[in-house]
Amino acid sequence: MGARIGVLAGAGRFALEAIESAKGLGYECVVAAIKDEAMPELAMAAEGLEWFRVGELGKLLAFLKSRDIRDVLLLGKIRPQALFDKGGYDELAAGLLTTIKDRTPAAVLGAFLGLLREQGINVIDPTFLLKPYLCPEGVLTKSQPPPGVLADIDFGWRFAKAIADLDIGQTIIVKDRTVVAVEGMEGTDETIKRAGRLAGDGLVAVKVGRSGQDMRIDVPAVGLETLRNLIRVRAAALCIEAQVVPFFQKEESLALAEANGFAVLAKKS
Repeated sequence: MGARIGVLAGAGRFALEAIESAKGLGYECVVAAIKDEAMPELAMAAEGLEWFRVGELGKLLAFLKSRDIRDVLLLGKIRPQALFDKGGYDELAAGLLTTIKDRTPAAVLGAFLGLLREQGINVIDPTFLLKPYLCPEGVLTKSQPPPGVLADIDFGWRFAKAIADLDIGQTIIVKDRTVVAVEGMEGTDETIKRAGRLAGDGLVAVKVGRSGQDMRIDVPAVGLETLRNLIRVRAAALCIEAQVVPFFQKEESLALAEANGFAVLAKKS
């Protein structure tokens, strides 16, 4: 990596926090921000920023090359629903989609990585920026989970790993050793809300990474908004995969959990 890196920024705080961390390590960050996804605050943190629609691949490549970007970080979420909104796709993006047999998020992003590689642009692993956000195994709150919650975590863990490896989602919601909701295209927060409508209070959320998680193309993170949504539906606990799922805004989130008698755990696979 050189002193200058590119950032393709989607939704969530990860992009902003990662850029600040990279700047602290001496990097200059040039940002290609996805419209209707990325945070406006990125403009203040970046050395240069331009906005793009999801399907504007030609424009994106031209921007990266004009700034002599050879290394890129993919940071933040892009709505999978964008796959069905092809009206804004340029010729390059539309052609890329025709080469993908199974349009899972991992397959689409893998094809995108291949295209960047052909153009001399390397997508790099952001793990060097994630270390402060990864959690050791154990209970992270003073609120200890009761035996029923631990049983739900053990029950839900194998299902969560299975759906993650099938590239369906990385979060599962369980209650009384019953699967209530499986994360799909709508994302973690909407899955939590749906589970609350279906099963009421006492839910347990489990979020994991895939076996052999490729952090270059997907970072399965949680943060303050995750905790807020779980508390709104009166859930009992959140369990994340230790040293795999980053926990952003952790101190504020754990304080909120403590105030609501909510347990947060990290578990090894």
